[in-house]
Amino acid sequence: MEREPTLRLRVFDLNCWAIRYLSKRRQERVRLIGDTLRRDSFDLVLLQEVWSEQDYSDLMVKLASCYPFSHYFRSGVIGSGLCVFSRFPILDTLLYQYSLNGYPYMLQHGDWFCGKSVGLGSGSRARVGVGVPAPLLSLPLQLHAEYCREKDAYLPHRLVQAWELAQFIRHTSKAADVVLLGGDLNMHPEDVGIRLLRGWTGLRDAFAEAKHFEGCKNGCTLVPDNCFTEKSELLPFPLGIRIDYILYKAISSFTVKCEELKTTTGPAPGVDIPFSDHEAVMATLHIQRQPQAVGDTLGTAELVLADVVAEARTEVGVGLRAAQRQHYSSGRMAVLALLLLLLQAMAALGTLAGLGPDQPFPKLSFCLLAFLALGVLILSTGLHLFHTMEVKMLHGTEDQMWMALRVLQERP
Repeated sequence: MEREPTLRLRVFDLNCWAIRYLSKRRQERVRLIGDTLRRDSFDLVLLQEVWSEQDYSDLMVKLASCYPFSHYFRSGVIGSGLCVFSRFPILDTLLYQYSLNGYPYMLQHGDWFCGKSVGLGSGSRARVGVGVPAPLLSLPLQLHAEYCREKDAYLPHRLVQAWELAQFIRHTSKAADVVLLGGDLNMHPEDVGIRLLRGWTGLRDAFAEAKHFEGCKNGCTLVPDNCFTEKSELLPFPLGIRIDYILYKAISSFTVKCEELKTTTGPAPGVDIPFSDHEAVMATLHIQRQPQAVGDTLGTAELVLADVVAEARTEVGVGLRAAQRQHYSSGRMAVLALLLLLLQAMAALGTLAGLGPDQPFPKLSFCLLAFLALGVLILSTGLHLFHTMEVKMLHGTEDQMWMALRVLQERP
């Protein structure tokens, strides 16, 4: 009996943390990444946090002979940082920027300014055997960071992103045979966002499915031994945490299995520093064509999925109520600032008309107070508009989850 055509796809995923003028030894690390990718000959490379387009251009030139196809996804103020290098043709690309992505006034975090997104490289036709094309949908991505696990103010935003990502995959993968997602999800393996994403899309975790694993214990990608890692953030997790993933699934007439998964461990070969503050994840996937098509399924028992959607909806509801309070507070502050300006205007007009007391008009104090009130009015109005949009997005996602939950519960 003739064997079905197969393909072994080698994937490299890395959160680079390469910010011009801020990242430590950035140019040296970018050079090391380029040398490693050229030497190890991966089929597909997914990179995040390549904030400098010059770094991408340098990598593109350096890797042109090994990876003839590449794309850089642009979004936000400082850019998405997402890029993909491929040995297979990239026939189409698409960038989806999440509707919620943190707060613009949280300057120390900066997630809002980079416009966290998911990039899509579709039509990367990896040939399985001779003349058997397998349309590959590859998605580099990053979700909002978790800065404090005990009081995670960004959890509702990250859940909205996970929900939108799941919907994005469901609606863009219909023409693909294989879906491959890699990136920094900023969530632990059992967090509700990961369970929601995997349950709703049917994606499988390469670490959990790998026949052979080599690397950091438990597949951790953010470890205390890394010299670029903030040690204080990992005090509750002495072994580190796993927040970078390679997820995959097959659609139609193909199957995908993870033969091997590796993570980097410590410094890059021949130097005293690692590639990044995150360990790289490398997977070898075995893709095989089946004689009969297999329908796309949710991949998780519907009762369990309903519980996950309900849990996620509850967290989004908590975020919605917090956003409504911020919306009300900023609106009230804008109204008070406007009233103060009106009172000042009336006082100034009264003085000019000679209705005020017979004493010198305090112009300097009056102007300073007016500028302060104007600044508060502008700032609070901006915040009010932002939180208005946040409330609408959270409310919309909550409605979508309620509709999905109702459908899951009504199915026989």
